[in-house]
Amino acid sequence: MKAMSIAVMAGLMAASAASAQVTVSPGSSSAAWQGYMNVFNLPSAGGAFQFGSGWGVPDLNVSFNDPASQFTFSPNTIGDPNPYWYTPSGGPGAAGNKIMNAVLYVQNDALVGQTVRFQGSILSNTLTSAHTGTIFIRDFAPDYSSVVETSIPVTVGNFDLTLATNPAPGRHVQYGFSMTGVNVWSTDVAQFGSFVVSTAAIPGPTAAGLLAIGGLMATRRRRQA
Repeated sequence: MKAMSIAVMAGLMAASAASAQVTVSPGSSSAAWQGYMNVFNLPSAGGAFQFGSGWGVPDLNVSFNDPASQFTFSPNTIGDPNPYWYTPSGGPGAAGNKIMNAVLYVQNDALVGQTVRFQGSILSNTLTSAHTGTIFIRDFAPDYSSVVETSIPVTVGNFDLTLATNPAPGRHVQYGFSMTGVNVWSTDVAQFGSFVVSTAAIPGPTAAGLLAIGGLMATRRRRQA
């Protein structure tokens, strides 16, 4: 009977290891943040994709406040007054001519094949209907030609999303945030709002707490035997 109990426990431990999660959370400015920008025509102009390229994190309009353990993600601005970007041209009150999809992310390929859990907290969200914020985990093919992802909209409060990633060699795992909407002139950003992310980790159950729960479950099993 004892040997059977040990075998059952070993099986449960193996199953637990196979389904183990790796939990990640937003980090401060010292984290391995990267930026990417996708640019599209306005829907009224057909919405065609224009280009995508790596951008510096500050250029995404992300500003970190490490002492306060938070960062602010604001709508994207373009300093070029060319009519390609603005109507009639760049300046206060000008209408943006492009949809900007600004992506702030951490890529960690050591997470390939893991079940990734992304947890954190949104402190505020004052975005207008002109922009949307998204929280995501993405699992890319080796050449980035395809992606599997899970995402949720930015809303105030704690967030928690999980993705079981593909274990195939060469894949890439990213997690982070995006801002999508029309580009605005720098002096007009405030009226379009922003969202603020906490970089403080959400406390989880301690190891001692988990052991206590396991002990309680074992006690209940013995009483039922």
